[in-house]
Amino acid sequence: MRPVRRFALAALALGALLGAVMLFAAGCRDDPPAAPEKVVFMAGFKPQANLPFVAAYVAQEKGYFAEQDLDVEIRHAPRGGHLQLLLSGDVDFTTAAATSVLKRRAEPDVPIVAIVLFGQRGQQAYIALESSGIRTIADWEGKNFGYKIAVPPDYLAMLKAEGVDRSKITEVNAGFDPRVLTEGKVDVLAVFKANEPNIIRNLPGGGFEVTMWHPEDYGVPSLGLTYIIQQATADDRPEVVEKFLKATLKGVEFALNEANLEETLDIVLKFAPEEDRDHQRFMLGVELQDAVGPVTDSNGVGWMTDEQWQALYDHLLEFEALPGPYDFKTAYTDRFLQAIYEDAELVWP
Repeated sequence: MRPVRRFALAALALGALLGAVMLFAAGCRDDPPAAPEKVVFMAGFKPQANLPFVAAYVAQEKGYFAEQDLDVEIRHAPRGGHLQLLLSGDVDFTTAAATSVLKRRAEPDVPIVAIVLFGQRGQQAYIALESSGIRTIADWEGKNFGYKIAVPPDYLAMLKAEGVDRSKITEVNAGFDPRVLTEGKVDVLAVFKANEPNIIRNLPGGGFEVTMWHPEDYGVPSLGLTYIIQQATADDRPEVVEKFLKATLKGVEFALNEANLEETLDIVLKFAPEEDRDHQRFMLGVELQDAVGPVTDSNGVGWMTDEQWQALYDHLLEFEALPGPYDFKTAYTDRFLQAIYEDAELVWP
């Protein structure tokens, strides 16, 4: 063999060896970290201290989303429309009351599912001005009752529980301005208890103390706000759902710690700079109080049970708030909560 030929072969062999070494070295290097998963969370109302909103605010500001490799865009829906955006795929996570979840899941082509329960008790209560002398539900007879959008089924259940004659009450669609109570347009008003009683107490002129009735005190089932996703998200992106819940439940854990109250309010006001701090403090206090109970004491914050949903479903059926019977268990899942609480690193209050 001629020397040039031997040199060429040696060069080829050396090149192959160097190539193998470079490939091996490349294989030994860590792959570059994957970009965080982008998701969109839309709160179902304006920025304020509703607990599902606070959970996301805190998770964003304290870095809990980043810990889960999530890049979360937080939006708000002050005029509604969040469910439609969820169904269209423009939003990945949003909020809804448990009652609304059961009602909407009963409809065809609304494949939503609740994945966590923030409110162990419902958002609604009933109030009258303390100065009115109305002290019991029996006193509602002969009075004007104001409701929002539609007559609430828990109102009907409370009348039934107390043997009150509904025909002796004038029912009025009063809208969303609680001043209808102080202006004497209604005598009893259905309200969001974390918000409107405090608004009424602090209206110009002041001194508007209220008497309040809670459905749960009369044996009426009620549940509060949830996070909802599309069923397809639960099926196709379970790891993202679990990460989102880990971060937001850690945000709830932070907010539940009294030592973090002022920092939590600071975070809320970063997202809601036009809101009054004392009012947000009131709202957050009510929301945190309603987030805990026997179920969460035994299982963890955000937990929900078949028994809770069954009771609410039966209640809505009884008072014709659902179009008809259906498999209510399709409306929620605890599979992600189960997975999260199996993680020994998570510690809950």
